[in-house]
Amino acid sequence: MTSQTITAGNPVLRVPPASPAVAAAYFGASLAFHADVSDVAAALEGDGDPGFVVVDSRSTASWDQGHVPGAVHLPTALVAEQAAGLLDPAVPVVTYCWGPGCNGATRAALALAELGYQVKEMLGGFEYWAREGLVFETWEGPERRTADPLTAPVDADDCGC
Repeated sequence: MTSQTITAGNPVLRVPPASPAVAAAYFGASLAFHADVSDVAAALEGDGDPGFVVVDSRSTASWDQGHVPGAVHLPTALVAEQAAGLLDPAVPVVTYCWGPGCNGATRAALALAELGYQVKEMLGGFEYWAREGLVFETWEGPERRTADPLTAPVDADDCGC
């Protein structure tokens, strides 16, 4: 049996993996564009200035339901009009929206980058912020949900990633 015969019936290897050099370039670039919820939370909880500002790109109704503490509310549709009055161009921005099924944070990141801001997108969005059991703010005050064991380790400080 040849390597070609094995990969022909294998949907994972039907398209072979990239070379290690190409993969390293791709994954390195990905990290320049994305941050995960746990890393954002750890940076915000640390001592001093995290070195970035978090932007919630969702609607006001969504913001009122819950948002990352300390985030700036800047709906995607208003980025061009309001970014200069809310954000310092010298400070990197991390955008988020509802979750993995929403590309609002991607659209907000694009709009901010086109205005000259350094920007990353928070993978998982608000959904994973809440699912990981992190405190969030609502129009009624702070809330915290029990961590989903599928997204956050039980009885551990971090996932070890």
